[in-house]
Amino acid sequence: MLIAEFDYELAPGAIAQTPIEPRDSARLLIDRGPDAPPEHGRVTDLVDELREGDVLVVNDTRVLAARLRLRKPTGGAAEVLLLEPVGDGTWQALVRPGRRLAPGTVLSSEDGSVEVVVGERIDGGRCLVSIGMGGFAIDDVFSAVALDGVGDTPLPPYITTHLDDPGRYQTVFADRPGSVAAPTAGLHLTDELLDVLRAKGVEVHRVELVVGLDTFRPVMVDDLDDHVMHTEAYHVRAETLEACRVATRVVAVGTTTVRALESAATRASPTGRTDLFIQRGYEWKVVDVLLTNFHMPKSTLLVMIDAFVGKRWRDLYTTALDEGYRFLSFGDAMLLTRQS
Repeated sequence: MLIAEFDYELAPGAIAQTPIEPRDSARLLIDRGPDAPPEHGRVTDLVDELREGDVLVVNDTRVLAARLRLRKPTGGAAEVLLLEPVGDGTWQALVRPGRRLAPGTVLSSEDGSVEVVVGERIDGGRCLVSIGMGGFAIDDVFSAVALDGVGDTPLPPYITTHLDDPGRYQTVFADRPGSVAAPTAGLHLTDELLDVLRAKGVEVHRVELVVGLDTFRPVMVDDLDDHVMHTEAYHVRAETLEACRVATRVVAVGTTTVRALESAATRASPTGRTDLFIQRGYEWKVVDVLLTNFHMPKSTLLVMIDAFVGKRWRDLYTTALDEGYRFLSFGDAMLLTRQS
């Protein structure tokens, strides 16, 4: 299968630069299957679309303030994007300007409170770094919480407008820190909407999938069989697995939730690291309905949508573009039912 099959024209003006308020007022394109046109609604209409016996599953990972703007010893600017800790006090990171920073280079914040030591280069443009703040090592995701207020929220590169409230790039149920990007479909949900759904008999459960490097990596090969997915850590709680087993329908909020649930089922393990690449022909095991944003052209996420609903994704995307839906992380959403 060729990545060219998943290309479409996305004008810059269709990319949402700021989040909508309130969260659940975002538009919702509701898929009615191959024999009916989609319907237009709002995220608040999930109250009508979901029903008793459904299980709504969210990814409760929290985004780290992982983008550090630093200075080289010469005074020039440098940037470090922390990806994930790897043990022994080191992190995988993206460093700019990477090729001009030799191992052993010490980068520091303007006030000197944060120091990063550049280590060896590894694959995919990444390198290892060690980081300290106020004399203490930042060596895991829990200690990295100290970077709040020092580091920046690592917004995707296509968002060029300043985000006044970094909390808008967190879901309302964000819990354990660790990700470098938000599970963006979850940004649409509010505590009030979730309470109404629970009152209707919809169970709400959680998984964790730490959103990592692949969020920033384009597909660089022509043939998808040659694309290598980096692994991401996931954890699916026992109560979530049991709820999904007996659910009338499993409704996943976002592609990261899909990866966690399907990885747990495919690998018969509730916890681990996954490089699961869901594409056409995949045998679905858990997810029946998907709430998701609109994704980048030629992305692995769009390949997953194709596996979920088939080639009609293109008609749905065309409708959304024609009707002025907002795309990507801060954009609108769609509700998809898996093809049988």
